[in-house]
Amino acid sequence: MLSRKSKLLLTKIFSFFSVIRGYNIFVIVLAQYLAAIFILSPEIRALNVILDYQLFILVLASSLTIASGYIINNFYDAQKDLINRPRKAMIDRLVSQKTKLTVYFTINFIVVLIASIVSWRAMLFFSTYIFLIWFYSHKLKKYPIIGNVTASVLAVLPFFGILLYYKNFYHVIFAHAMFLYLLILIRELIKDLENIEGDLVSNYRTIPVLFGVKTAKSIITVLTILTVIPVYYLVDVFNVGYMDIYFYLSLLVLIFFLLKLGNAKTKPQYLKLHFLLKFIIVAGVFSIVLIEPSVLLHGKKLISAY
Repeated sequence: MLSRKSKLLLTKIFSFFSVIRGYNIFVIVLAQYLAAIFILSPEIRALNVILDYQLFILVLASSLTIASGYIINNFYDAQKDLINRPRKAMIDRLVSQKTKLTVYFTINFIVVLIASIVSWRAMLFFSTYIFLIWFYSHKLKKYPIIGNVTASVLAVLPFFGILLYYKNFYHVIFAHAMFLYLLILIRELIKDLENIEGDLVSNYRTIPVLFGVKTAKSIITVLTILTVIPVYYLVDVFNVGYMDIYFYLSLLVLIFFLLKLGNAKTKPQYLKLHFLLKFIIVAGVFSIVLIEPSVLLHGKKLISAY
């Protein structure tokens, strides 16, 4: 039997895991390594990429920065989350605001320190990334359009940190990034629809709050249609191996998404759409392996335009 103190400690650990959304960070770490193996350095054997200590430091720095971002975001959204996510908010409140700030500053100090091991450019990149996350959480997220755009950019930035490390600027990488960016931007707008009650109370000037639900849905529809552009380049112009199966299926799921979006009115319905988008994003991470599975065993030059 666990003592009362042990139970309390475990509860707080679980609460902190909820604050930093550890499951999201795991997916991002996996995505960074898979992108490094199959897209950015396919000519290098997978094991060599995994054992690259500088890459490990960059991925670790990204993970810690994202964790600190969730912490500061949770700190500023404490009151709003009581309305939008009451159960999660009550779990998160088991960790005090003071503790959150202490951990936030400690993590950021560690990030800058370990990034400096790789290079001064890496240190500058992550210092800027940390500042942008804070500025978004403190100011930008309360404004329509710019808040959504910034949130989506911040979600994609960790991959550009890896891109700068390998210095491989293939056009196919930007096509992947654009598809991911559009999905994340659509998800941000769905979250605004999902959280409209809390945003109204907290005076967050999101698109649904200022321009209405109908306008927000129209923008989401346009962005969803725009995903066809990067998918076209990825499937018909660049070589993505068997990953084209994922892109074809994603378009079918997005058509289903739009059909459901038109009839969505309640928070549970928007929540289902949110998870549908998250499923497409997570499935995309695992589908990177389909570009060329043989890279796991030996390096092979893969990325080129037809």
